[in-house]
Amino acid sequence: MIHRLFVALASFGIVAMTHAATPVLVIHGGAGVVKRDMTAAKEKAVRAAMTKALLEGYAQLKAGKPAIDAVTTAITVMEDDSNFNAGKGSVFTHDGKNELDAAVMDGDSLRAGSVAGVHRVKNPILLARAVMEHSSHVMLVGDGAEEFAKEQGITLVDPSYFRTEERWQQLQKALKEDAQKQPPADVETAKHFGTVGAVALDGEGHLAAGTSTGGMNDKRWGRVGDSPIIGAGTYANAQCAVSGTGWGEFYMRTVAAHEICMKVSMLNEPIQRAAAEVINQEIPSMGGNGGAIALDADGNIAMPYNTDGMFRGWIGADGVPHVAIYDDEPDPSNHPPAPATSAAE
Repeated sequence: MIHRLFVALASFGIVAMTHAATPVLVIHGGAGVVKRDMTAAKEKAVRAAMTKALLEGYAQLKAGKPAIDAVTTAITVMEDDSNFNAGKGSVFTHDGKNELDAAVMDGDSLRAGSVAGVHRVKNPILLARAVMEHSSHVMLVGDGAEEFAKEQGITLVDPSYFRTEERWQQLQKALKEDAQKQPPADVETAKHFGTVGAVALDGEGHLAAGTSTGGMNDKRWGRVGDSPIIGAGTYANAQCAVSGTGWGEFYMRTVAAHEICMKVSMLNEPIQRAAAEVINQEIPSMGGNGGAIALDADGNIAMPYNTDGMFRGWIGADGVPHVAIYDDEPDPSNHPPAPATSAAE
């Protein structure tokens, strides 16, 4: 609240002072069908990857680096881990390809960058940041985005880098169901969940947000979801930062991330209420679902979701990484459990 007052007064030239803040980093690894029959090894690997992302991202904040550094560092860790639907381990399109999307936004300057439909960019989040910092554009797609990546020295890989057998078999199952004109046998096959994201507050009181995804299993026609759309799956301003994960079409139709932040910055709603109203009320009322992580300039965290679980984590003043997956694990949102339904990244 104090930071918001300083921002408002400064806009009228009344004060000129910097608000020192306690750094906070929040991440997600996707919301959706998170089954308790996940193998112990798989769960351990996911928790370890998220813990690593939190520690490496938070180290940037502790070193006095800006929020955008923490966001891109944390997301890069998850892009490099095949347990998530982002970077290595992304799901396949109907045509057997990987199409990756990502976006970042700096809340202090309102600068943003995003990429969509890239096939060879090892870490799409780094390319999205390069678009923000080294171009006059906000979004680049496909071959053009990869040409820009070459110019910027962003690491490119052979498309086979992204393949995992687990994701390939998910596509084969979906293709078989397509051919038989059968409804998907399970949500896991139809819509895989694992989009990754991060929001951060740095020591200067500035916020940033980022999101990266491999999209929807068996998607067609170059479909792009909400993750790289500024305001839909990713948004940050001086008072709020949001990264979403869920059925992208509904996040785009509600401009979900932007709406949460407008409730916080314009209506002065607490961030937990603002996020819950959009994620757990507005989106489900239209038939969609998913989750989000949100952070305000005072370090308050929201992690609403309306599925049966969301991979989520946070680290703050105590410097201790916290990771949760299931509904009965505590998190800063203190939200009630909600039933699971189908969703897509």
